[in-house]
Order: sequence, then C-alpha cells, then structure tokens
Amino acid sequence: MMKNLITRAFFLLLAGLILCNVPAWSQTGDVEEIAISIKAGSSKDLSAFFENNVELSINGNEGDYSRNQAELVIRDFFKKFPPSDFEVVHKGKSGSQIHYFIGTYDSAGIDFRILVKCKQDDNEKKIYSIDINKE
Repeated sequence: MMKNLITRAFFLLLAGLILCNVPAWSQTGDVEEIAISIKAGSSKDLSAFFENNVELSINGNEGDYSRNQAELVIRDFFKKFPPSDFEVVHKGKSGSQIHYFIGTYDSAGIDFRILVKCKQDDNEKKIYSIDINKE
C-alpha cells in the first residue's frame, strides 16, 4: 500500500514538472524549427514564422516586405545560395518579448552570418527581421 502511494506521488510530481516546462520547450522548438527551415532552404516553412511585415537586409539591400513578398525574397536568396549547412551559434533575448539568434550559413564554401529577430506572440515566436551578411 505504501509503495503504491509513493509511486503515484512520484508520477504526479513528474507530470507536474513536465507540464510546467511545456512553454519553455515550445519556445526552444520554434528556434529549432526556424533553423531547420533555413538549413533546408525552405522559404515556405520559414515564412510560416513571419510577422505580417518583415524587415529584410541581404548584403546591405534593405527593405520592408509583406509576408508573401518576404518569402519570395528569401526564396531567391536560397536559389542563388543553396544551403550546405546552417548552425545557430548564439541565442538571446531582450526584455520579455524580443528574442534573437545568430547563425552561420554555408553555401558551397560561401559563408554568411544570419541574424533573426522574433517577437514572442502567445507561445510562439514570429520573425520580424532577418539580416543576412556575407562574411
């Protein structure tokens, strides 16, 4: 009887700890999903994380684009520089709603540094800015 009570208490405690950490997992998952989209060169998957308006800067060419326009610009970048590899090298946040990460993007030996800025919206991140620069 006592062993059964201890087992139940353990599983309830474990379930409580797991449920308390779900939002943190989903936030990390967003960054991972964004990174996977970049590594795969999938503008469609990446655009699922876009805000309605996105600031893009690619090698100094800057502009504000709608979600659909930004997807086309990123698609052109991926066609011109298909990904060989992408790795997140730094993640951070500013305040409670602004999150960012920096990654290195390789395209057939040409290296780029990509800075992605996101706003926290409910339990998901929405990209509002991407800055891509050749190293």
